[in-house]
Amino acid sequence: MARKAKKPSEGGGAPAWMTTYSDLMSLLLTFFVILFSMSAVSEEKFRNVADSLRMALDGGANDSILTSDGSSIADLNTVDIDQATAADVEIPDVEPLPDSGAIPQEVQELYETANQYMLEQGIESELSISRDADGVYIDIQESILFTSGSSNITTSGEETLMTLSGLFDLFDNSMIIEGYTDDVPMNSAQFPSNWELSTGRAVSVLRYLSEESGLTPSRLSAKGYGEYAPLVPNDSAENRALNRRVNIIIMHKDRKEVDSGREPNDTNE
Repeated sequence: MARKAKKPSEGGGAPAWMTTYSDLMSLLLTFFVILFSMSAVSEEKFRNVADSLRMALDGGANDSILTSDGSSIADLNTVDIDQATAADVEIPDVEPLPDSGAIPQEVQELYETANQYMLEQGIESELSISRDADGVYIDIQESILFTSGSSNITTSGEETLMTLSGLFDLFDNSMIIEGYTDDVPMNSAQFPSNWELSTGRAVSVLRYLSEESGLTPSRLSAKGYGEYAPLVPNDSAENRALNRRVNIIIMHKDRKEVDSGREPNDTNE
């Protein structure tokens, strides 16, 4: 009788590799436990970070992570001026930008001196005076200085200029004498146009102040603008009379030249 073969016995327990895996997991767990025990977690810091992140994600006003004392990281780069010393923070001096239309102190003093002088001499009604950043302007109408179409100074004009020379002797500023005409055409042998007439009148005043009044010639210069820088439109006899004039500019010492006297919209003061 044949004998039956024995079935292989079924052994119990886990495979051998599980032992190695279990040992590895135990070591990792032990490692992290040791790390956790060595760390010191600040509950306050954790709460501040969590609150800041929550407010940032919710669109709140506080969009920066806070430090433990409640200040934001952006605040760490700022300096409290009240607590800093002068050695820590130096605030540079910032000079204000100059106002191009401001009247310099020297010009204001010249203007007041000229006004007072003309009042004392009783000629304030014959002349007009104004000022700007370039200097003081004394306007003399043609009727005081010249006859029509002429550059010869009249007797009344000589008296006016001689009186003004006393004012000009009070300072040593440079002066510019400017001649102006109206738009009525000029065509004579001596003055082919208003250019020559206005320049001739300015030179006549310059020579009188230099040769008769004794002003230093180096202080004086002359210009002629003809009909091209009117104070008012040449649309009436009265306006044309205003445009026929000689302008004496007492220059601000820091200004070497002016463009074309007063602008047409300037007013007498």
